Amino acid sequence: MIRHLPPLATLRSFEAAARLASFSKAASELNVTHGAVSRAIRQLEDHLGLKLFVRRTRQVVLTPTGATYAAGVRDALERLSAATLALARDEAKGDLTVSVLASFAAKWLVPRLFRFRRAHPEIDVRLLTSEREANFETDGVDLGIRLGNGKYPGLATSLLIEEDIFPVCRPHFLEGAHPLRKPKDLRHHTLIHDDYFISWAMWLKMAGAGDVEADRGPVFITSDLAIQAAILGDGIALARSALVEDDLLAGRLVKPFELTLPGVSAYYVVCPPRYLERKKVRAFRDWLLAECAAADSELASAVVNKPEIKLTRKQKAAPA
Repeated sequence: MIRHLPPLATLRSFEAAARLASFSKAASELNVTHGAVSRAIRQLEDHLGLKLFVRRTRQVVLTPTGATYAAGVRDALERLSAATLALARDEAKGDLTVSVLASFAAKWLVPRLFRFRRAHPEIDVRLLTSEREANFETDGVDLGIRLGNGKYPGLATSLLIEEDIFPVCRPHFLEGAHPLRKPKDLRHHTLIHDDYFISWAMWLKMAGAGDVEADRGPVFITSDLAIQAAILGDGIALARSALVEDDLLAGRLVKPFELTLPGVSAYYVVCPPRYLERKKVRAFRDWLLAECAAADSELASAVVNKPEIKLTRKQKAAPA
């Protein structure tokens, strides 16, 4: 039974001494003193009530009982080592549950996720989309991507993306009977709203178009739905920069005006500090930071080559 097992340290010393036929060589391999190995063997022999070695002047020799026991101990330690390595490998693969806002998942994360799968085919990412902040202790979540002010007590926090707010629309709104030339031209078009703290009234006021009716137009519960409506040509949406990167680069949307408001929130990747000891958690966190940096460079290049798309959003990656 388990209670009859001798201390593990004595077994490690015994296995090394038996394999090397030397207390000194065993001490060198285990990075301890000769005396420590000698005391461990003596403690083991006292625990078993048996002699395991015959001590001679310049060498030690296993007794017949010691030789039989050494084979069993070696096998047990090898099995324990293999089980430990297997556990470590399991920590680096398998399911990874990420809590994320549905809008960020749809417009930013999912279009890029194939690159993580390509780099880490052993990890299966499971997205848990919710407006509610996940509870790491009860929801089975490994990592969270949150939109907020970065103050998450007790969590390791890394800034992913800072946001800007600006109108976006289909390119055809720049032409036609009422082309968008200045913010006041918005009076002729439908304003698309989302229900996540983005205010048309504030943007119109800052743009000097406070007389444009700010409350008219459809309201969507999530930002990705509002952006999709804009892509379909239903009107002009006030968008978060992170969520329209790909659509601007692809030409599905354009930014008709220069005015950009800094967002009051940013996207952060968070988790309990101890979770970063898990290889798969750290792999996904590091991939997110690298992907944000790459997206920032790609967008900067697009701005140089396409002056009509002028964004002032900044992205930073500051590992916790």
